[in-house]
Amino acid sequence: MEMAPAKAFRTGTPPATGASPPVSGLRLLTFADLAEPGFRADWDRLVRGAAEPNPFFEPWFLLPSLTHCAAGERVVIAAWFDEGRLAGLLPIRRSARYYGHPVTHASGWLHANAFCGTPLVMAGLEEPFWRALLAHFDALAGRALFLHLPLLPADGPVNGALDRVLAQGGRRHFIAAEENRALLTGETSADAYLEAAMSAKKRKELRRQHNRLAEEGALAFERLEGDAGLDAWTAEFLALEAAGWKGKAGSALASAPDTAALFAAALPGAAAAGRLERLALRLDGRAVAMLANFLTPPGAYSFKTAFAEDYARFSPGMLLQLENLALLERGDVQWADSCATEGHPMIERLWRDRRRMVSRNIAIGGPLHRTAFRLLMAYETRPRSQP
Repeated sequence: MEMAPAKAFRTGTPPATGASPPVSGLRLLTFADLAEPGFRADWDRLVRGAAEPNPFFEPWFLLPSLTHCAAGERVVIAAWFDEGRLAGLLPIRRSARYYGHPVTHASGWLHANAFCGTPLVMAGLEEPFWRALLAHFDALAGRALFLHLPLLPADGPVNGALDRVLAQGGRRHFIAAEENRALLTGETSADAYLEAAMSAKKRKELRRQHNRLAEEGALAFERLEGDAGLDAWTAEFLALEAAGWKGKAGSALASAPDTAALFAAALPGAAAAGRLERLALRLDGRAVAMLANFLTPPGAYSFKTAFAEDYARFSPGMLLQLENLALLERGDVQWADSCATEGHPMIERLWRDRRRMVSRNIAIGGPLHRTAFRLLMAYETRPRSQP
C-alpha cells in the first residue's frame, strides 16, 4: 500500500508535493495534491458516482474549507484508489484532545460550518473502502488510541457498510454522540405537506402574518440558481445574518474573516457545480429572509438561513420555509437535511421527519491500543448514574 507523506498544512501555505501517479490502495494526500488537474477530474467523477452525497467533501466546498478553516490543524486527505481510480475520500486529522480531555486520536475532519462527515465512496465499494481505511490505521496508528468518525447519517449506505465491516472483524466500537436533525421528505406537493404538518389554526396564522407583512410594502419572493448577482446576494446575506442574534453572539459567518471568506468562496463554487439554490423574501427590495440550499441529488442540504429580526413579528423565516417546501416537488430531490441542531424551535414545527446522525469511535492499532480503547469504551458507555 503506497503512502504519500502526511504533512501538515496551514491556511494559505500548502506544502509542495511530489505525488506519484495513483495506484490501488489508500494514500494520504496534501492540499497541493488536491489541486492537480488529474486528481480534480477523478474527484468530480467520484462525486457523480458516490453512494451517498456529501456537499461538504465536494471540491467546491472542501478546498475553501481547508484554505480558511484548517489553520493550525494537521489535516490530510485519505484517498482510496480502486484499480487506479479514486473511489473514496475522507479528510482526516490527528488530535491530542478529545472533548476537552488529553486523549490522542485520529478523526474525520469537519469544521463548525460543515454538517455531514460521511466519506465520499463510489457506490458498490463501501465495504472495501472501510476495510482499507481501518487497515491503514491499524498499521499506522502511532499514538492515536482510536478513530473518531463524526456526523455519519445512521441510515445511510456508507454507515451501513461500516457496520457490516465492523461486525465481520469483531472490532470494538461505540456511538460517542448522536443527534436527530429535522428532515424534509415525502412524495407529495408542498401544499399537501403543509396541510399534514400544521394545524388549520397555525396555517391561518401564517397566512395572516404574510398578509400583514405585505401591508408593510411590496412583498416578493425570489428563487435563484446559477451565479447571476451572486456577489451582491452573498454580501446581503452576510449583513443580514450579522445584524441578528448571531452577530451579537459572535457566531455569524461575518463575525470572523475566515468563515466569511468560506461562504464567499463556497457559493460561487456551488453555483458553478450546479449545486446552489438561493431563496429570498423581499420587502420593497430589502431581504427580510434568505436561504442557501445545496442541491445534491438525491438529497439536498439547507445550508444557511437568516432573517431580519426587526420583522420577527411576521415570522419571515417561517414564511420563507413555506416556499422552501417546493423541494418536495423537484424530481431529483427525495429528501432535504435541515443542517439544524436538534430541537430547533422553527424548523421542527414544519419538517416532520428526522435524520439520525451518529458520531462513532472505533478501535484501531495493536493489542495495547485495543486494550486502551476497551477501557475508554467501558467508561463512556457506562450508565451515567454510576460515579
